[in-house]
Amino acid sequence: MTSDAAQRKIQIAILAVTPFQQNCSLIWEDGPEKRGAIVDPGGDVPRIVAAIKEIGFTPEKIILTHGHIDHAGGAAALKEVLGGAVPIEGPDRRDKFLLDNLDKQGRAYGLDDARPVTPDRWLTEGDVVRIAGQDFSVLHCPGHTPGHVVFVNAPARLALVGDVLFKGSIGRTDFPYGDHEALLAAIREKLYKLGDDVSFVCGHGPGSTIGAERRSNPYVRG
Repeated sequence: MTSDAAQRKIQIAILAVTPFQQNCSLIWEDGPEKRGAIVDPGGDVPRIVAAIKEIGFTPEKIILTHGHIDHAGGAAALKEVLGGAVPIEGPDRRDKFLLDNLDKQGRAYGLDDARPVTPDRWLTEGDVVRIAGQDFSVLHCPGHTPGHVVFVNAPARLALVGDVLFKGSIGRTDFPYGDHEALLAAIREKLYKLGDDVSFVCGHGPGSTIGAERRSNPYVRG
């Protein structure tokens, strides 16, 4: 996927990692500095590192949308492999209990290499995160997890929505901490108001546009 914004191009490569086939996104600026970020490194860290080297971009940060094992399980190991100086940003602090127990989550799913992680920067609604040389606004979109956040670059008409919204579906809320009504409210009141022409990258499967989901998503239309 390529989006033009401010005379620059945002390049995105998606790796489906771990048995969960979670979309780990590599995002970089196609310019002389080729700065980039890794979004939701759930695992398979050697594959992620190999892809970074193949692309040739300079990782500036690791971004987490929420604290589930398939999105955050490889964050600590990736930071270590990258030399320890690459900061981890996100999610909202309300997902701290999940990040603190990533090793337990991992053992429950047979992913023994997952480690707890503490972000260098917790994020809240209204924060701005610099990704690939451009500013992404932070939206707090709870329901799937209490601290789930979404990243939006309005000029590029691009959103990174994690497990809030999918093509034809929505995030699970059947966890003890899940909140179905909060998830639907976040989609209707925050994501759908971004504009029909906004494309999004989600946590699993193919992406879509806000307009397509607003019109046809069977779980939350209109």
